[in-house]
Amino acid sequence: MSHETTQVLEEPAVRSTVNPATKSTPDSASPVDARTAHRRRKAKVWSIRLLLVVAWLVSWELTATYLIDPFFYSKPSAVAAKLVEWFTVGTSQGSIWEQIVVTLQEAVAGFVLGALAGVVLGILLGRSRLLADICAPFIKAANAVPRIVLASLFVIWFGLGMSSKIATAFVLVFFAVFFNAFQGAREVDRNLINNARILGASRVQVLGTIVVPSATSWILASLHSAFGFALIGAVVGEFTGADRGLGLLINHAQGTFDAAGIYAGMIVITVIALLAEWLLTLAENRLLKWRPPVASAEVQL
Repeated sequence: MSHETTQVLEEPAVRSTVNPATKSTPDSASPVDARTAHRRRKAKVWSIRLLLVVAWLVSWELTATYLIDPFFYSKPSAVAAKLVEWFTVGTSQGSIWEQIVVTLQEAVAGFVLGALAGVVLGILLGRSRLLADICAPFIKAANAVPRIVLASLFVIWFGLGMSSKIATAFVLVFFAVFFNAFQGAREVDRNLINNARILGASRVQVLGTIVVPSATSWILASLHSAFGFALIGAVVGEFTGADRGLGLLINHAQGTFDAAGIYAGMIVITVIALLAEWLLTLAENRLLKWRPPVASAEVQL
């Protein structure tokens, strides 16, 4: 046997002595290391966020103390004092919890009714081209109306109670959900629908097993902004005319030139919106467990 043949036969034996487990690759990180890196990144993000908030509040406090008139612009210490007063003593309109509950009831009722109507009509029109063509000009005309202005009309129609605020929230939520549901129903893979019909599925079965699940991502994406619109509708309705609610508190603070009261009302509404966003995110994660994970890293806002 020649020297070259011997060298060729011995070379794989030399290469086989290398342990593949010792090779460091980008994908060889253990799950523990990945979780630790994720926790460190999360802590870093939250630390930077906290520093930005503290820097903003400190700069606002100093500016209101030395450069601008706090009567018009208020300052964080005055806003904090107003919040403490509301949650300990109460507001000019009664208990702060009563105002929060009233606004929440109006917002939630308008959100649920508007979301249901938007989903149902959006999917129906999305799957029926004839109905979509018939209703298109009417929907576009209704969407072009400044819906906030309708709050005054709803007060005349339904009075100063909850009904007028629910109607305002309903109108704001409906269009936000409708257009997403409509587009989601239009984006369904036609091959899936054709295959289901070949297998004997009825129109109702196709709608319930293919169209609605496929449009779920579109619908859930719209719900995040829709609840914010519901809160806006409730507060604007209360601002227009009401006997209770956070909008009434803000309106009263505006009438008395109480800038701290306006900021305090905005903070309470913001906290409610963030809690609702958190609950909607939990619901979305549970409803979309069937969806395969995205390969690329996601940025959560």
